[in-house]
Amino acid sequence: MTASISVVIPTLNAGREIGGLLDSLLSQTVVPGEILVVDSSSEDATQDIVASYAGRGVSLDVIERTDFNHGATRHRAFMRTVGDYTLFMTQDAVPAGDCYIERLTAPLGANKTIALVSGRQLPKPDARRFEQLVRAFNYPDEPSVRGAEDLPSYGIKTFFASDVCSAYRRTAYMECGGFAPVNTNEDMLMAARLIAAGHKVAYEPSAAVYHSHNLTPGQQFRRNREVGTFLAVHAGELMGVSEIGEGGRLVKAVSAQLLREGRIGEFVAFCFDCAARLLGNSVGRGVAIKFEKENE
Repeated sequence: MTASISVVIPTLNAGREIGGLLDSLLSQTVVPGEILVVDSSSEDATQDIVASYAGRGVSLDVIERTDFNHGATRHRAFMRTVGDYTLFMTQDAVPAGDCYIERLTAPLGANKTIALVSGRQLPKPDARRFEQLVRAFNYPDEPSVRGAEDLPSYGIKTFFASDVCSAYRRTAYMECGGFAPVNTNEDMLMAARLIAAGHKVAYEPSAAVYHSHNLTPGQQFRRNREVGTFLAVHAGELMGVSEIGEGGRLVKAVSAQLLREGRIGEFVAFCFDCAARLLGNSVGRGVAIKFEKENE
Protein backbone atom coordinates (compact mmCIF):
# COMPACT_ATOMS: atom_id res chain seq x y z
CA MET A 1 0.00 0.00 0.00
CA THR A 2 1.40 3.41 -0.99
CA ALA A 3 1.88 5.84 1.90
CA SER A 4 -0.04 9.10 1.74
CA ILE A 5 2.02 12.28 1.94
CA SER A 6 1.29 15.74 3.33
CA VAL A 7 3.47 18.85 3.17
CA VAL A 8 3.47 21.79 5.62
CA ILE A 9 5.02 25.16 4.77
CA PRO A 10 5.04 28.07 7.26
CA THR A 11 5.17 31.45 5.47
CA LEU A 12 5.64 35.14 6.13
CA ASN A 13 5.68 37.59 3.21
CA ALA A 14 6.63 34.79 0.83
CA GLY A 15 5.09 36.31 -2.27
CA ARG A 16 8.28 36.11 -4.31
CA GLU A 17 8.93 32.48 -3.39
CA ILE A 18 5.78 30.52 -2.61
CA GLY A 19 4.44 30.15 -6.17
CA GLY A 20 7.65 28.58 -7.45
CA LEU A 21 7.85 26.27 -4.44
CA LEU A 22 4.27 25.06 -4.88
CA ASP A 23 4.84 24.50 -8.60
CA SER A 24 7.92 22.44 -7.80
CA LEU A 25 6.12 20.30 -5.21
CA LEU A 26 3.20 19.68 -7.55
CA SER A 27 5.60 18.59 -10.32
CA GLN A 28 7.39 15.93 -8.29
CA THR A 29 7.59 12.28 -9.28
CA VAL A 30 5.65 11.64 -6.07
CA VAL A 31 2.99 14.35 -5.68
CA PRO A 32 1.76 15.02 -2.13
CA GLY A 33 -1.89 14.41 -1.40
CA GLU A 34 -2.14 17.74 0.41
CA ILE A 35 -0.07 20.87 0.96
CA LEU A 36 -0.89 23.07 3.93
CA VAL A 37 0.51 26.60 3.97
CA VAL A 38 0.44 28.25 7.41
CA ASP A 39 0.76 31.98 6.91
CA SER A 40 1.61 34.44 9.69
CA SER A 41 -0.61 37.27 8.40
CA SER A 42 1.58 38.26 5.47
CA GLU A 43 1.35 41.82 4.16
CA ASP A 44 2.19 40.91 0.56
CA ALA A 45 0.49 38.67 -2.01
CA THR A 46 1.31 35.37 -0.25
CA GLN A 47 -2.27 34.50 0.68
CA ASP A 48 -3.67 35.36 -2.75
CA ILE A 49 -1.02 33.25 -4.48
CA VAL A 50 -1.68 30.26 -2.22
CA ALA A 51 -5.44 30.65 -2.70
CA SER A 52 -4.96 30.38 -6.46
CA TYR A 53 -3.78 26.77 -5.93
CA ALA A 54 -6.89 25.76 -3.96
CA GLY A 55 -8.11 23.34 -6.62
CA ARG A 56 -4.78 21.49 -6.66
CA GLY A 57 -4.69 20.12 -3.12
CA VAL A 58 -3.24 23.27 -1.52
CA SER A 59 -4.93 24.81 1.53
CA LEU A 60 -4.22 27.92 3.60
CA ASP A 61 -4.30 28.46 7.35
CA VAL A 62 -3.81 32.06 8.49
CA ILE A 63 -2.60 32.80 12.02
CA GLU A 64 -1.72 36.00 13.84
CA ARG A 65 1.94 36.86 13.48
CA THR A 66 2.32 37.13 17.25
CA ASP A 67 1.01 33.57 17.62
CA PHE A 68 3.77 31.98 15.53
CA ASN A 69 6.00 29.56 17.41
CA HIS A 70 8.43 27.21 15.65
CA GLY A 71 7.23 24.17 17.57
CA ALA A 72 3.60 24.92 18.42
CA THR A 73 2.69 26.26 14.97
CA ARG A 74 4.16 23.24 13.23
CA HIS A 75 2.38 20.91 15.63
CA ARG A 76 -0.93 22.64 14.93
CA ALA A 77 -0.30 22.22 11.22
CA PHE A 78 0.70 18.57 11.62
CA MET A 79 -2.57 17.86 13.40
CA ARG A 80 -4.48 19.33 10.47
CA THR A 81 -2.82 16.98 8.00
CA VAL A 82 -3.66 13.33 7.40
CA GLY A 83 -0.66 11.86 5.58
CA ASP A 84 1.16 8.75 6.73
CA TYR A 85 4.24 10.90 6.22
CA THR A 86 4.17 14.65 6.85
CA LEU A 87 6.92 16.74 5.26
CA PHE A 88 8.02 20.15 6.49
CA MET A 89 9.66 22.82 4.36
CA THR A 90 10.43 26.52 4.63
CA GLN A 91 9.34 29.08 2.08
CA ASP A 92 12.90 29.75 0.92
CA ALA A 93 13.90 26.13 0.30
CA VAL A 94 13.87 25.07 -3.35
CA PRO A 95 13.82 21.34 -4.25
CA ALA A 96 16.88 20.43 -6.33
CA GLY A 97 15.00 18.29 -8.85
CA ASP A 98 11.68 16.55 -9.27
CA CYS A 99 12.62 13.45 -7.22
CA TYR A 100 12.94 15.34 -3.93
CA ILE A 101 9.83 13.93 -2.23
CA GLU A 102 10.43 10.44 -3.58
CA ARG A 103 13.98 10.37 -2.21
CA LEU A 104 13.14 12.02 1.13
CA THR A 105 10.42 9.52 1.95
CA ALA A 106 12.23 6.43 0.62
CA PRO A 107 14.04 5.68 3.93
CA LEU A 108 10.69 5.74 5.78
CA GLY A 109 9.31 3.12 3.40
CA ALA A 110 12.44 0.97 3.47
CA ASN A 111 13.02 0.89 7.24
CA LYS A 112 10.11 0.90 9.69
CA THR A 113 12.36 1.91 12.58
CA ILE A 114 13.11 5.28 10.94
CA ALA A 115 10.75 7.98 12.19
CA LEU A 116 12.36 11.14 10.80
CA VAL A 117 14.37 11.92 7.67
CA SER A 118 16.16 15.16 6.85
CA GLY A 119 17.43 16.13 3.43
CA ARG A 120 20.54 17.90 2.21
CA GLN A 121 20.79 21.70 2.06
CA LEU A 122 22.84 23.02 -0.84
CA PRO A 123 24.00 26.64 -0.96
CA LYS A 124 22.12 29.01 -3.22
CA PRO A 125 24.04 30.72 -6.05
CA ASP A 126 24.42 33.93 -4.05
CA ALA A 127 25.91 32.21 -0.98
CA ARG A 128 29.29 33.62 0.03
CA ARG A 129 32.21 31.24 0.04
CA PHE A 130 32.39 30.47 3.75
CA GLU A 131 28.65 29.75 3.80
CA GLN A 132 29.15 27.28 0.94
CA LEU A 133 31.80 25.49 2.98
CA VAL A 134 29.66 25.48 6.12
CA ARG A 135 26.85 23.84 4.14
CA ALA A 136 29.24 21.26 2.70
CA PHE A 137 30.48 20.39 6.20
CA ASN A 138 27.02 20.14 7.77
CA TYR A 139 25.39 18.37 4.83
CA PRO A 140 27.84 15.80 3.41
CA ASP A 141 27.34 13.30 0.60
CA GLU A 142 27.04 10.29 2.90
CA PRO A 143 23.64 9.14 4.23
CA SER A 144 23.27 8.10 7.85
CA VAL A 145 20.81 6.39 10.18
CA ARG A 146 21.23 7.15 13.88
CA GLY A 147 19.86 5.81 17.15
CA ALA A 148 20.69 5.97 20.85
CA GLU A 149 23.58 3.55 20.37
CA ASP A 150 25.31 6.12 18.13
CA LEU A 151 25.65 8.82 20.82
CA PRO A 152 29.28 7.95 21.64
CA SER A 153 30.40 8.36 18.02
CA TYR A 154 28.04 11.03 16.67
CA GLY A 155 27.60 13.20 19.78
CA ILE A 156 25.24 16.12 19.13
CA LYS A 157 25.01 15.04 15.48
CA THR A 158 22.95 12.06 16.66
CA PHE A 159 20.03 14.48 16.84
CA PHE A 160 20.78 16.21 13.56
CA ALA A 161 17.52 17.21 11.87
CA SER A 162 16.17 20.24 10.03
CA ASP A 163 12.59 21.17 9.26
CA VAL A 164 13.85 23.14 6.28
CA CYS A 165 13.43 19.78 4.53
CA SER A 166 12.18 16.91 6.67
CA ALA A 167 9.70 14.02 6.71
CA TYR A 168 8.04 12.47 9.78
CA ARG A 169 6.28 9.15 10.19
CA ARG A 170 2.87 10.03 11.63
CA THR A 171 2.58 7.10 14.03
CA ALA A 172 5.98 7.76 15.62
CA TYR A 173 5.35 11.51 15.83
CA MET A 174 2.07 10.96 17.65
CA GLU A 175 3.62 8.36 19.93
CA CYS A 176 6.18 10.93 21.11
CA GLY A 177 3.71 13.75 21.66
CA GLY A 178 4.67 16.01 18.77
CA PHE A 179 6.66 19.23 18.70
CA ALA A 180 7.22 21.09 21.93
CA PRO A 181 6.30 24.83 21.96
CA VAL A 182 9.86 26.09 21.48
CA ASN A 183 11.20 29.15 19.64
CA THR A 184 13.96 27.27 17.85
CA ASN A 185 15.33 23.77 17.19
CA GLU A 186 11.97 22.02 17.41
CA ASP A 187 13.40 19.53 14.91
CA MET A 188 16.42 18.62 17.05
CA LEU A 189 14.25 18.20 20.14
CA MET A 190 11.81 16.00 18.24
CA ALA A 191 14.71 13.90 16.96
CA ALA A 192 15.93 13.44 20.54
CA ARG A 193 12.48 12.39 21.70
CA LEU A 194 12.10 9.93 18.85
CA ILE A 195 15.52 8.40 19.55
CA ALA A 196 14.77 8.18 23.28
CA ALA A 197 11.61 6.23 22.38
CA GLY A 198 13.65 3.71 20.38
CA HIS A 199 13.18 5.10 16.86
CA LYS A 200 15.85 6.03 14.31
CA VAL A 201 16.61 9.35 12.63
CA ALA A 202 18.02 9.46 9.10
CA TYR A 203 19.84 11.88 6.81
CA GLU A 204 19.33 11.38 3.07
CA PRO A 205 21.62 13.55 0.90
CA SER A 206 20.01 12.53 -2.38
CA ALA A 207 16.92 14.49 -1.25
CA ALA A 208 18.32 18.00 -1.65
CA VAL A 209 17.06 21.56 -1.54
CA TYR A 210 18.77 24.86 -2.22
CA HIS A 211 18.75 26.82 1.01
CA SER A 212 21.29 29.22 2.54
CA HIS A 213 21.54 32.64 4.17
CA ASN A 214 24.23 35.32 4.18
CA LEU A 215 23.63 36.43 7.76
CA THR A 216 25.23 39.51 9.28
CA PRO A 217 27.14 39.06 12.55
CA GLY A 218 24.20 40.69 14.35
CA GLN A 219 21.72 38.24 12.84
CA GLN A 220 24.03 35.34 13.63
CA PHE A 221 24.33 36.54 17.24
CA ARG A 222 20.56 36.72 17.70
CA ARG A 223 20.01 33.32 16.12
CA ASN A 224 22.63 31.64 18.29
CA ARG A 225 21.41 33.38 21.43
CA GLU A 226 18.13 31.52 20.89
CA VAL A 227 20.02 28.29 20.22
CA GLY A 228 22.13 28.71 23.35
CA THR A 229 19.04 29.17 25.50
CA PHE A 230 17.44 26.13 23.89
CA LEU A 231 20.48 23.92 24.48
CA ALA A 232 20.69 24.92 28.13
CA VAL A 233 16.98 24.46 28.84
CA HIS A 234 16.75 21.09 27.07
CA ALA A 235 20.15 19.65 28.02
CA GLY A 236 18.48 16.73 29.77
CA GLU A 237 16.45 15.66 26.76
CA LEU A 238 19.55 16.02 24.59
CA MET A 239 21.17 13.42 26.84
CA GLY A 240 23.97 15.69 28.00
CA VAL A 241 25.87 15.76 24.70
CA SER A 242 27.78 18.92 23.79
CA GLU A 243 27.95 20.78 20.49
CA ILE A 244 31.42 22.20 21.21
CA GLY A 245 33.42 19.41 19.59
CA GLU A 246 31.41 19.45 16.39
CA GLY A 247 31.59 23.23 16.26
CA GLY A 248 35.34 23.12 16.63
CA ARG A 249 35.67 20.66 13.76
CA LEU A 250 33.56 22.90 11.53
CA VAL A 251 35.68 25.96 12.30
CA LYS A 252 38.92 24.12 11.58
CA ALA A 253 37.67 22.58 8.34
CA VAL A 254 36.21 25.79 6.89
CA SER A 255 39.13 27.96 8.00
CA ALA A 256 41.69 25.58 6.52
CA GLN A 257 39.90 25.48 3.17
CA LEU A 258 39.54 29.27 2.98
CA LEU A 259 43.26 29.70 3.68
CA ARG A 260 44.17 27.05 1.10
CA GLU A 261 42.13 29.01 -1.44
CA GLY A 262 43.74 32.29 -0.42
CA ARG A 263 40.34 33.77 0.51
CA ILE A 264 41.66 36.06 3.23
CA GLY A 265 38.64 38.35 3.14
CA GLU A 266 36.28 35.41 3.50
CA PHE A 267 38.45 33.99 6.29
CA VAL A 268 38.17 37.26 8.24
CA ALA A 269 34.42 37.39 7.62
CA PHE A 270 34.12 33.79 8.81
CA CYS A 271 36.01 34.66 11.98
CA PHE A 272 33.50 37.41 12.73
CA ASP A 273 30.67 34.98 11.97
CA CYS A 274 32.11 32.41 14.38
CA ALA A 275 32.61 35.05 17.08
CA ALA A 276 28.96 36.08 16.73
CA ARG A 277 27.85 32.45 16.98
CA LEU A 278 29.98 31.80 20.05
CA LEU A 279 28.98 35.00 21.83
CA GLY A 280 25.30 34.50 21.05
CA ASN A 281 25.40 30.93 22.31
CA SER A 282 27.15 32.00 25.52
CA VAL A 283 24.68 34.82 26.19
CA GLY A 284 21.73 32.52 25.52
CA ARG A 285 23.01 29.92 27.93
CA GLY A 286 23.60 32.60 30.55
CA VAL A 287 20.02 33.82 30.21
CA ALA A 288 18.70 30.29 30.69
CA ILE A 289 20.86 29.63 33.74
CA LYS A 290 19.89 32.95 35.32
CA PHE A 291 16.19 32.25 34.75
CA GLU A 292 16.54 28.78 36.26
CA LYS A 293 18.24 30.12 39.40
CA GLU A 294 15.63 32.83 39.85
CA ASN A 295 12.88 30.22 39.73
CA GLU A 296 14.41 27.63 42.03
